[in-house]
Amino acid sequence: MPTIPTPSAHLLQLLPEAVVQTDALWEITYLNPAWHTLTGHPVEAALGRSLLEFVHPDDVGTLRSGMPVFRLRFADGDYRWVRLQLHPETDAAERVISRQGVLIEITEVTEQVLVEVRQRFLRLLETIDGVVWEAERGVGNTFLSPQVERLFGYTVEEWRSDPGFWRSRVHPDDLPEALAIDDAAYNATHSYAYEMNYRLFAKSGKVVWVRDLCRAVVEPERPNRMIGLMIDVTRQKNTELELLRSDNRYALATLGSNDGIWDWDLRTDVLHVSGRFHEIVGLGGADHVHGGGWDFFHQLIDPDDRARVQAACRRHLSGDSPNFSVDFRAFHGAGRLVWVNWRGVAQFEDGVAVRMAGSLSDLAERGSSYDALTNLPGRPLFRDRLAHAIALHRNEAANDEEAPARAGTTMFAVLLLDLNRFKAVNDTLGHHVGDQLLQQVARRLESCVRAVDLVARMSGDEFNVLLEAIEPDEAAARARQIAAALEAPYEIGGHTVSSGASIGLVSSASGLATIDDYLRAADSAMYQAKSRSLGVCVFA
Repeated sequence: MPTIPTPSAHLLQLLPEAVVQTDALWEITYLNPAWHTLTGHPVEAALGRSLLEFVHPDDVGTLRSGMPVFRLRFADGDYRWVRLQLHPETDAAERVISRQGVLIEITEVTEQVLVEVRQRFLRLLETIDGVVWEAERGVGNTFLSPQVERLFGYTVEEWRSDPGFWRSRVHPDDLPEALAIDDAAYNATHSYAYEMNYRLFAKSGKVVWVRDLCRAVVEPERPNRMIGLMIDVTRQKNTELELLRSDNRYALATLGSNDGIWDWDLRTDVLHVSGRFHEIVGLGGADHVHGGGWDFFHQLIDPDDRARVQAACRRHLSGDSPNFSVDFRAFHGAGRLVWVNWRGVAQFEDGVAVRMAGSLSDLAERGSSYDALTNLPGRPLFRDRLAHAIALHRNEAANDEEAPARAGTTMFAVLLLDLNRFKAVNDTLGHHVGDQLLQQVARRLESCVRAVDLVARMSGDEFNVLLEAIEPDEAAARARQIAAALEAPYEIGGHTVSSGASIGLVSSASGLATIDDYLRAADSAMYQAKSRSLGVCVFA
């Protein structure tokens, strides 16, 4: 039992106020004579007993929580209102070993006022589904509401007996951040509100997620103190974590395909897109929710591709196709055009489409659909565009009585070109020069066609061009223009390289039926051009 040094004990004996000392478990270890004068209880009879025995049963929790005002039983059996602010003494490990304070009977405040104040306070605590607390620098918790036992299983005494109790119960993974926030509050120079979210180990060993709503209170000539409300948010946090895990699984799956995701409510025209969607079209920091779904898509699509994209979408919404997938050029935030694939499926209610969802792919990152070396579309995209052109031409011819007069609007031509002397360039100057030659050829081809046309690299030194809305004679003239452009010498790494091209051309006027029919016809014409050094040969 702690002892009080003789000089201090002598002074305490002379004080007119009652001095009370207890150990960590509330056992009375020292009383001065004023205790007997004030309460009527003999000092010897009270020593060794629990102070809580003298407290009104309804106020035991109040005292244990750290409230200094409560009712004390006097020797005559009456309970009277007193004030006892107990100050803890700690050992080297900062564990509470005793409490000391001065006991004063409150006579200037009527009992009724105190009762009302206390009752209001208790009612307030009962309505709060959390632990109300107050802590002071160097002391630890000076107040703790009884809910701490219901939420975490610890008694108020267990919690308040050790200034480091809270820190020792915070989950290790959350402790560094929690301590940083806590220390900042203890060392604050001004009052402010803050919030902490962390895991706490309950007495049972269960992990409880806590949301701690706090305020650092800085007052002149007083140690910093904090007040707060700890709320058990375990259920909410577990729900959030499960949603996050679900989102992460979904994000990981979409990341694997590197696609952007979109979800479009057709009833409200509200479109939700993922961050990856915005990355593909260069809209990094834009809002992921767009109030006008079609307006957003419409602005992305190159004007020359809009009719084709709308047609693919409408075919699906009308029930002609189980889903839709269409490639088009999209405006990128950096001011350039990028080839993308837009695909999705609609949800129908009573035959009406109410929602659509799907993905957006950057075709430059899909090796088989886009050629990384030349930055041109690859074989799959070219075949898709050619299929659309064939279907459009065939449908207009079958459904429109005026088709002969309007056939030019859907007429098209397919060009297949193969570079001359390309193998010799690779063999004599190296493949790095050959690669640069292919890149320059790609740029020249793009400069020779219109925005509505498509240039694609099929393989090696073989390129295809789809000319849309063009008559056969005009297509042949455009092919000769391309041949002339490719015949001009190339300057590559200090070398002057000459490599023209042999071009085979087939027009929709031939009436062929399938994609492969057109590609075989163009290939046949190209070989005739190469074998006869014709430059351009038209399939007939």
